[in-house]
Amino acid sequence: MKVVFLEDVPNVAEAGEIKEVANGYGRNFLIPRKLAILANTAAVNSLEIQRRIKARSQAETEAEMLELAHQLEGQEVILKAKVGAKDRLYGSITSADIIAELENTAGLVVDKRKMELTEPIRQLGSHEVVIRLTKDIVPKIKVTVTEEETEKAKDIKETKKETKETKKTWKAKETKETGKAKEAKKAKDIKETKKAKEAKKAKDIKETKKETKETKKAKDIKETKKETKETKEETG
Repeated sequence: MKVVFLEDVPNVAEAGEIKEVANGYGRNFLIPRKLAILANTAAVNSLEIQRRIKARSQAETEAEMLELAHQLEGQEVILKAKVGAKDRLYGSITSADIIAELENTAGLVVDKRKMELTEPIRQLGSHEVVIRLTKDIVPKIKVTVTEEETEKAKDIKETKKETKETKKTWKAKETKETGKAKEAKKAKDIKETKKAKEAKKAKDIKETKKETKETKKAKDIKETKKETKETKEETG
């Protein structure tokens, strides 16, 4: 007899297969246990419809998995953890931690059962993690575990930052004051130079006037002497 298998039967057939089996095996074992039904026209048509629906569903699922794999490939997930001696973590990083951070940072939702993490991560550094979405679609992501800062380390970091900013502020202030001092000195030098030039000009004018006056006086004396001489000669 010919039957349609509804379930997988080891070493016999897989669900959806149409196969010829012994009458007794089919009637007394397969059909009563609902592992198969008689392969009549209605059953075969129904099976074909189910096959098409399943094939379409599988194609859609595979397309979705390919798109997800494309988004996942090369993604880096960064997690912080408290660290003890030799960079060993206090506690560990699990699949659930990675999946949660992946969804939080990249918005990608993955079933944690798809993640092939043989054991939790207990060491600082970068780790390659495989995600098996389907048998043949296997993207890889990078999980980087860094040390979580302690409160003391945070305080030291904040203090250093504040000190640096204070120094920067003081330097800017000193630069500003130095600039002002330079400008004031420059203005003073210009003023003094201008004043010196004006004083020299005034002195030169004064000396020129004096020389002109003395020259005129000497000329007058000379002319007077000449006239006196000429007068004497005329008289004698």
